[in-house]
Amino acid sequence: METVRSRLVVLLESALGVALAAVLSLFVLFRMPQGGEVSLELVPLMVLSFRHGMKQGMLAGALAGTVLFVMGGYVLHPMQALLDYPIAFACAGLTAARPMWAGVFLASCCHIFFSILSGVYFFASFAPEGMNPWVYSFLYNAPVLGIKYVLSFAATLGIWKSMQKQFPSP
Repeated sequence: METVRSRLVVLLESALGVALAAVLSLFVLFRMPQGGEVSLELVPLMVLSFRHGMKQGMLAGALAGTVLFVMGGYVLHPMQALLDYPIAFACAGLTAARPMWAGVFLASCCHIFFSILSGVYFFASFAPEGMNPWVYSFLYNAPVLGIKYVLSFAATLGIWKSMQKQFPSP
């Protein structure tokens, strides 16, 4: 049975993960011309997911997405806000699936799917004339998010290996 102390630890680690994700989102490695950035905000969400599982990772991801939206998200429509922020970032919790590389692949595909869906319905006007909005949205979102997930996973692996020795999972 889960103790009050262990639930409190999970809650505190989740809050710290969301806060750290928000701070890391401010350090942009690369910015696309029409939005979309490569940063390492997924690292604390991945660590949290590895440590406490998919459900906790998805909850923290959705909360982190909401915080990022409040910090200055670009929104054209309420559904686009949901797709691009809480739903897309909740996908980071899927990194808890094993093996780790498969979880990261699943999470990145899920995040890319929701970003493409948002792009097709809310950003199709940015597509060059005659280009299919699905193709445009894929070509715009997949590279940025793919790079973000690969870099975040690489950073997370290094952190995860040292964390396992220092802080065993509750």
